[in-house]
Amino acid sequence: MTPAPLALEYQPFAVFSGANTLQAAYNELADELKKYLDPEDQEKVLRCAIYGAAAHEGQKRQSGEPYFVHPIAVCRILARQRFDLPVLQAGLLHDVLEDTILKKTDMAAEFGEEVTRLVDGVSKLDRLKQKAPQAAVADSFRKMFLATADDPRVLIIKLADRLHNMQTLGSLRRDKQRRIALETLDVYAPIASRLGLFYFSIQLQDLAFSYLYPWRYAVLRKRYLERFARNETLDRVRAALQPRLQALNIKASINKRQRHLWGVYQRMERKESFEEAIRTVPIRILTDNEDNCYRILGSLHSLYRPIHGKFEDYIAAPKSNGYRSLHTTVMCDGKPLEIQIRTKAMDEAAEHGIASHWLYKKGKSRDFVDIEHLGIFNELRELRDGHVSDENFFSALKSDLLGDEIYVFTPKGQVVQLPAGSNAIDFAYRIHSAIGEKIVGAKADGKIIPLVEPLQNTQIIEILTNPQAHPTASQLAAVKTAKARQKIHAWLTAHDPTFTDKAAAKAETAQAANTAASREIQETRRHKKGTGARAEAVQGTGKIRIGSSTNFFVTFAQCCKPKYPDAIVGYISRNRGITVHRADCLTYQRIQDIEHRSIEIDWDVEK
Repeated sequence: MTPAPLALEYQPFAVFSGANTLQAAYNELADELKKYLDPEDQEKVLRCAIYGAAAHEGQKRQSGEPYFVHPIAVCRILARQRFDLPVLQAGLLHDVLEDTILKKTDMAAEFGEEVTRLVDGVSKLDRLKQKAPQAAVADSFRKMFLATADDPRVLIIKLADRLHNMQTLGSLRRDKQRRIALETLDVYAPIASRLGLFYFSIQLQDLAFSYLYPWRYAVLRKRYLERFARNETLDRVRAALQPRLQALNIKASINKRQRHLWGVYQRMERKESFEEAIRTVPIRILTDNEDNCYRILGSLHSLYRPIHGKFEDYIAAPKSNGYRSLHTTVMCDGKPLEIQIRTKAMDEAAEHGIASHWLYKKGKSRDFVDIEHLGIFNELRELRDGHVSDENFFSALKSDLLGDEIYVFTPKGQVVQLPAGSNAIDFAYRIHSAIGEKIVGAKADGKIIPLVEPLQNTQIIEILTNPQAHPTASQLAAVKTAKARQKIHAWLTAHDPTFTDKAAAKAETAQAANTAASREIQETRRHKKGTGARAEAVQGTGKIRIGSSTNFFVTFAQCCKPKYPDAIVGYISRNRGITVHRADCLTYQRIQDIEHRSIEIDWDVEK
C-alpha cells in the first residue's frame, strides 16, 4: 500500500472515510506542531499522517470513529511534551505494523530505520495465538521494556498510547474497562513515575481510578474541588512571605498545588478521613536560580516552624528519575503546609521528566534530565543482560522497577536506589557482583545489622566481606532484586551440586500441566467437530472439583467472571468459601498472600 500523494496538502484526508473527523483531529495536532517545529518538519509530520491514514483506511474504533483518530491523538500528546520528529512520526505509525498489512521494510524505506525501530519496539509480539493470554501480555511487556533499555522513547510512545486509550475507555465493555484500568495502575502509571513523567502518571492514575471506582471518584472529585477553590491559607502565606522576599530582591511565584485524586483516595484507604487526607496544604514556590531556592527556604523556616524530619533536599541529591526540588513542611495557623521550592527550569524538568532530555538539550540547560544517569535504564539493561527467563521477567520488572523505592548511601556518599524491602545483600550486588558474592556482614549508620533486615531510607550502608565467603541458598530466598537473584542463582548452579531450584521446578511442572491440559482441550474440540452434532462432548456442570470431590461452598469472582472451560484457580477466602478466578485474572495476581491461600481446582465435567 502506498501513501496518498502530497498533492492533497490542503485537504490531505479528503479521500479517506471519515474525512471531516480526521481533518479536525489533525488540525488540533497541527496547531500544537506550529508552536515548536519548523515548517519543513511540520510537512514531514503531515506526510507521515497521510501515510498512516492510508494504511488504516476502513478501520474503526469501538466508538465508530475512524481508527486513525487515535494515532493522531497520540501524536498530539507527544507534541505537547515537545518531542522530536522521529517520536512524532512513530506516534502516528505506532499501530501500523500490528494492525495493517505494511511491513517493517515498507516503513523503513519511507521513514528510515530510526522511526521503524521505535514503532517495532512499541508493537506487540506477532499475534501470540499459541500462548495463554497472560503469557502473551508478559511477552509483549518484555519486548517493549527491553527495547526501552536501548531507547527510552519507545516507552514514552507507549505511555502516550495508553493515555489516549484511557481517555476514550468509555466505549468498551465494563469488564474490559476494569482490566485495562488495573493494568494501567499496576504497570504504566508506576513506570511513568519512575521516568519522572508526572504529566502521564497522574492522569493515568486518576483515569484508572474513575473506571475502577466511578462512584467514589465522582464524590471525591466534587468534594475536593470545592475545598481546593478556597485560598485563605495561600493568601496568608503570600501576604507574610512576599514582603520578605522583596526585601531580599528575590522574585518568586507562590501558588497552591492541586493533589491528584488517586493519591487522596490511597490516603483514605489507609484509614484516614477525607479531612485528614487533605489536611496538609500543598504549595509550590518557583524562582529564578538555585541560590534563591535556599534563601527562600531560610525565610520560610524563620517565618514558620518547620516539622522535624519533613525536609528533603532533592537539589543537592536528585531522585533517580532526575527530579530536583526542595521539600519542607511547616506549621501555619495550626495547619501543616507542604512546600516545594524549585527553579522554573526544575519545574519544567519535573513536569516533563525524561522528555526534558530532548526539550532542553539544544538549549544546554543544566536542569535537563540526562537519561544516561537514570537508574531505571541501568536496571532494565541488567534485566536484559542477565538473561532473565520469560516467565520471571515480568515479576522481576514489577518488584525492581514498579514498586516503592528507597534511597541509601555508600560510605563515600554515593546515592543507591533500591526497591523497598531490599536488604544489605541486594545493596552489595547493586554495588558490584564481586562484593555481593563475598558479603559476610553489614553496617547501617555504623551499627551492625542482620543481612536480611530491610534497609531504610537515608541509611549509610557499609558492606563487610570475606574472601572465603560465597552465595548460599538462604541468601537466594532472602534477596529482593532481580540482579541479586540472578547472580546468586548462577553461582549456586555452577558451584553447588546439591542446589535445587524449587521455583524453577514448580514453574516447569505448572507449564507441563498447562500444556497437557491445552492439548486435551484441543483434542476434545477436534473430536467434537469431526464426529458431528451427535458426538459425545464434554460439558461443564457448573461445579468445581478438588480431586474427586465437588461438594464445596464456591463463589465466582466478579472481577473476571470465570466460565467453563476457562483455566481457573481457587483462593480460600475468609467468609465466602473458595473464590474462583480465571487463571489470567490481574486482581487474583495482586492478592498479597496468594501463595499461602491458593488451591488447585478444576471444572467438574460430565459426558
